[in-house]
Amino acid sequence: MVQKYQSPVRVYKQSFELIMAAYERRFPTCHLIPMFVGSDVMSEFKSEDGSVHVVERRCKLDVDAPRLLKKIAGVDYVYFIQKNALNRQERTLHIEAHNETFASRIVVHEYCSYTVHPDNEEWTCFEQSASLDIKSFFGFESTVEKIAMKQYTSNIKKGKEIIEYYLKQMEQEGINYLPRWTPCTIQKQESKTSTSSRSVSLPQAIPNTNANDGHASRDARCPTSSPSEPLSSTPDDKLDADYIKRYLGDLTPLQESCLIRLRQWLQETHKGKIPKDEHILRFLRARDFNIDKARELLCQSLTWRKQHQVDYLLSTWDPPQVLHDFYAGGWHHHDKDGRPLYVLRLGQMDTKGLVRALGEESLLRHVLSINEEGLRRCEENTNVFGRPINSWTCLVDLEGLNMRHLWRPGVKALLRIIEVVEANYPETLGRLLILRAPRVFPVLWTLVSPFIDENTRKKFLIYAGNDYQGPGGLLDYIDKEVIPDFLGGECMCEVPEGGLVPKALYRTPEELESEDIKLWTETIYQSASVFKGSPHEIMIQIVDASSVITWDFDVCKGDIVFNIYHSKRAPQVPKKDTLGAHGITSPVGNNVQLIDKAWQLGRDYSMVESPLTCKEGESVQGSHVTRWPGFYILQWKFHSMPACATSSLPRVDDVLATLQVSSHKCKVMYYTEIIGSEDFRGSMTSLESSHSGFSQLSAATTSSTQSHSSSMMSREPFPLSESALPSLTHPHDLKSNPDGLLRLSPSFWGQHFSTIYSLRPPVFLRWPLSWRLPFVREPGGTAAIETDASSAS
Repeated sequence: MVQKYQSPVRVYKQSFELIMAAYERRFPTCHLIPMFVGSDVMSEFKSEDGSVHVVERRCKLDVDAPRLLKKIAGVDYVYFIQKNALNRQERTLHIEAHNETFASRIVVHEYCSYTVHPDNEEWTCFEQSASLDIKSFFGFESTVEKIAMKQYTSNIKKGKEIIEYYLKQMEQEGINYLPRWTPCTIQKQESKTSTSSRSVSLPQAIPNTNANDGHASRDARCPTSSPSEPLSSTPDDKLDADYIKRYLGDLTPLQESCLIRLRQWLQETHKGKIPKDEHILRFLRARDFNIDKARELLCQSLTWRKQHQVDYLLSTWDPPQVLHDFYAGGWHHHDKDGRPLYVLRLGQMDTKGLVRALGEESLLRHVLSINEEGLRRCEENTNVFGRPINSWTCLVDLEGLNMRHLWRPGVKALLRIIEVVEANYPETLGRLLILRAPRVFPVLWTLVSPFIDENTRKKFLIYAGNDYQGPGGLLDYIDKEVIPDFLGGECMCEVPEGGLVPKALYRTPEELESEDIKLWTETIYQSASVFKGSPHEIMIQIVDASSVITWDFDVCKGDIVFNIYHSKRAPQVPKKDTLGAHGITSPVGNNVQLIDKAWQLGRDYSMVESPLTCKEGESVQGSHVTRWPGFYILQWKFHSMPACATSSLPRVDDVLATLQVSSHKCKVMYYTEIIGSEDFRGSMTSLESSHSGFSQLSAATTSSTQSHSSSMMSREPFPLSESALPSLTHPHDLKSNPDGLLRLSPSFWGQHFSTIYSLRPPVFLRWPLSWRLPFVREPGGTAAIETDASSAS
């Protein structure tokens, strides 16, 4: 298995020239790196003006490995080839390194880059990435991998310390400034340095393993500034080490790498619509930083959030009056660590009455709103206390708990709530304090504990009777000033006292069932199953040409191919039935086939967009500008693995991929919308540069560039002139760079959108329903954004 590493951007608040001078002091050997025995210059090249300097060295390393392993391998030292390419004019240093020893058995590649900070020319940025592939090593592959990762991790930690050590040394020598390279200061003479007769090639492009990442506001963002440089990208693409430490906490180098790599994968597959870094980190921690397991859990959660519109829960959920009066829970200050504190008086709560009066779904939705509010409060406390606050503390008072709380439907509802919260809000509970646990508590604990993750159970602290008042009790975790009055404290707690729910508020099972369905079907998305040989198709009738068909879908399971067709005649809509030859009914959606088998492509219907292959877990948004009236068919078809062309036998990968798709079944969740041409303003060029109103927080759309009628979704921000700024609705939240591009304030959008999703400007967003679609007028026109209020005036 190939091990990969990707560092965040590390920022030195010194000039590039000073950093280079400090870096050169590491050679030919460095006493701060014990394993670095020495290095020899193999070849060297200098340009005539001295701006380019390429050095190739052979580095000798004394790897800390068991003596027996070295004896079996027959080596005492390991040799690496390092090529440094310094460009003083562009102020960049690119470093490539690979192993020479055991090159046929082990492949190690490392790429590093020093560049100028894009926002401050007196600062320097550093990035590195590496890969390790152990093909074979005398049966000690696992041991060698552990040794290599341990050595590499320790060297990563020392990297910045070494540079800072030499910077301090230079400061003691009185070197605080070095001038930049300029052609006039370079003496035109040939280098007298002895070089090898072997020619030295120019540095190769360093692959950008962090491309397309996104993140909202951060203290320092450090990609390279030149588009021609290998690691160049927009400033918002990358995480820097200072930001990670400030907002996410202390992570090991390998944990930082896992976060960056998972973030990059989400950016590539979810088209810019990715969760905040804090949320990604929670899923990684829940799976012990196993990227594959964390990715699977996170993708399932994102699909769940999208299907049930959880991102809009805080703004749309209005708790019934019964919850206000009888749900004995609420937020109450914070604990000693700065975590938001939630108080739940479970013993005083009539769980049976709440379930009978509201139903499971209302209780579940209320608990989800509490979790969403907790995420928001964590973010607030992070800013207030100046350190990462990524979880909250829950205080549960069990006084009054009895057998009445073990009512079977109530326990069933509790178990379902725990299951949903565990799957979608991992690592959000920092500590759970259970106070005044009665004798009946072990019975309840036996029922619910199997459904709670082991890492979460370790955070439970249980106190019986008044034990919480003694040493190691409540005062160790909560300040005396905020201990609730009902626990003997001096702080008045506004949490409702609960009590019995009047039976007059109870509702019949039929009433609850209809209400439950109403709650959870308030979604714009539909689900469908796609089988091999049985695609799912929907028909859209277009009356006016130049209308826009928009779509947004997630591939929940399997791989699919997405097609768009046009027909002048309406296809016959089949009756709802079982899924064709499979003879089963889809449990999650339907399967409809509209294109008659007798129809011929090119005669009865035509393809208007190139087929798009979508992998499992991808989120795709796009639009199509129609050229003709008629009937358009959107099709999701099962994607079959191509057979091996050189052999009649199936490949192992094909067989495994087939086995992973149960019964050749795929699942998609989709939403479509038709927007009339009269609803758009501005030219067709403006239309092609903006997103339709349906799509959620997405920076890019997948669409065909081969069709003349397709609406190509641009990754570029809205063009906006400085003169248009005063006409914007929120001018203080918008600014225009010298390049004339509109940038949107992340803090502003954070007030209008989910607590989970962060904005990486410039992006296209799902606008609130009260807003009109974003558009850009012709050059010289008026504003780029309107609201209902502004248009009415």
